[in-house]
Amino acid sequence: MNVRPSAIIIRDNSILTLCYCYGQTEVYGLPGGNPDPGESLSEALFRELEEEIQIEANIGEMVCCGEVIWPQVKKETLHMVFEATISSGEPKLNPEHTTALRIVWLPIDTLSDNLLYPNVGEQITSFYRDELARPHIGVIRQPYIAS
Repeated sequence: MNVRPSAIIIRDNSILTLCYCYGQTEVYGLPGGNPDPGESLSEALFRELEEEIQIEANIGEMVCCGEVIWPQVKKETLHMVFEATISSGEPKLNPEHTTALRIVWLPIDTLSDNLLYPNVGEQITSFYRDELARPHIGVIRQPYIAS
């Protein structure tokens, strides 16, 4: 099972996402990525944010975690979602490190209308409202979309 840390970065009642297009489907990914050997999750997340969207961030507490299981491609990923704040820089894509098409600040009240990766819009909304009951959410219902 892979482990992928990602960040919830909130600004003006919106979260920072990276927009990808798979087939005809837009997917809004939380910024993050896979740890390199020897990296902690927070170190990997800091590096990924620097590489992909050219910001430095303060990595906070884990908000939630859950598993995405895709039997179609025999892949499992444990997603560890952390609160983060931008300490320096303004988010902009670095095409050398991401295939994302654009950065989108999704309003929190529209998360249920969009496909997120990982698909944790309900948990982000609960976290934002200070109502998140438990951090481990089990298996995340993540539709598989072939690229």
